[in-house]
Amino acid sequence: MSDPSRRRFLASLGIVALHPMLPRSLAGDGLRLSQDPAGAATSSAAPMRGVRVRTITAGTAIERITDRVAVERALGVLARARSRFEAEGYEVQTTRVTLPPLIASLDASARTAALAPIADIDALVQSKGAVCGLGPVWIVDRPDADLAAWSAELVKRTKATFFSVVVASPSAQVHGAMVAAQVMRAVAGAVPDGKGSFRFAAAANIPAGTPFFPVGWHEGASSIAIGCESADLVREAFTGARDAEEGRRRLAERMTSELQTIEKIALDISKSEKLRYGGIDPSPAPAGPSSIASGLEALSGVPFGDAGTLRACAVVTEVLKSLPVQQCGYAGLMLPVLEDEVLARRAVEGRYGLRDLLLFSSVCGTGLDVVPIPGDTPMETLANIIIDVAAQSVKLRKPLSVRLYLIPGAKVGDPVHVDDPLLTDSVVFRAS
Repeated sequence: MSDPSRRRFLASLGIVALHPMLPRSLAGDGLRLSQDPAGAATSSAAPMRGVRVRTITAGTAIERITDRVAVERALGVLARARSRFEAEGYEVQTTRVTLPPLIASLDASARTAALAPIADIDALVQSKGAVCGLGPVWIVDRPDADLAAWSAELVKRTKATFFSVVVASPSAQVHGAMVAAQVMRAVAGAVPDGKGSFRFAAAANIPAGTPFFPVGWHEGASSIAIGCESADLVREAFTGARDAEEGRRRLAERMTSELQTIEKIALDISKSEKLRYGGIDPSPAPAGPSSIASGLEALSGVPFGDAGTLRACAVVTEVLKSLPVQQCGYAGLMLPVLEDEVLARRAVEGRYGLRDLLLFSSVCGTGLDVVPIPGDTPMETLANIIIDVAAQSVKLRKPLSVRLYLIPGAKVGDPVHVDDPLLTDSVVFRAS
């Protein structure tokens, strides 16, 4: 399953990984796609590269959610950009459109009226094999009794639209955790099996231009940004390293070479399309057997979660921050439990829990991502988890997010199985 042809075959069967309503070309973010807009498998005469392009994300400048023309223009850019990368030998898994946080400025009535044009955009991006990020739909710290129900309706009416709630920002302290918790619970129950969870996250200090979802959003002139899947590269660089310093040096050399090549292509695309170049999020996103946990274990020499894991995480982060490319987004280590076979296995073995993931985020990370917890977790507990991540984000001045997968009817320790070839079995975590 680790070779590109096998991955493309599985994707062509339908990467409805994150929930059944997504187009057959999509999965969560883990969003993955290996098809062209018409649904045909992609191919290239050029040899496949060692790093995959997880996403080409077009930041789209619009002033009204009804501006379909701007979205159509962005989708055209994405189609041409994907063709260019594929011609250079890259597997492009997804294309994405991010929008400004227009919904956050609306009152409850206007927000409800916006559902129809949002659904129209959703259908448009689906037709082109892409997905859409609304960005934060709530920013200001004020009560909002209608947001949770609206969010559930949004998930029901759309299939490829992702969104967030801001719980911390550079100019504000932690706020809105209960609002985010209410939305989290509502979207989890909006569609069967809790799969609406994959399209929402609480966002803490997430900058504009982040190419990864669900927290991606746009600001300013239209732009293009890149996110990569490079967990295998981390493992290869660390395997056989005599010590952490050698591992750091090898990883820096490999990542620099790979990302500078990608950046050159992205810059050329930006120039030809007359767009602002937003940069690369160098976060080495994993996917199933392409495991970031296996890379960390190659350096630490211990199973993920055991003593020594934190140091390995820190080494990767140090390398990412030093890379000589224009960076955007998280620029950190992603630890999505259900999207990484080794992470999932170590959870089953009881080697780490939710609190450990939060600890690892102190030196790396994107926060808590795709962590399965009981569907009946109390609202106060959800809010407290969000508060902890937001507080860490404020203290460390780094982007973090919370995307929990609430599993209906599940108890702590129950096995987790998602019927999709690109997600992996694990276990329900304790939320407290």
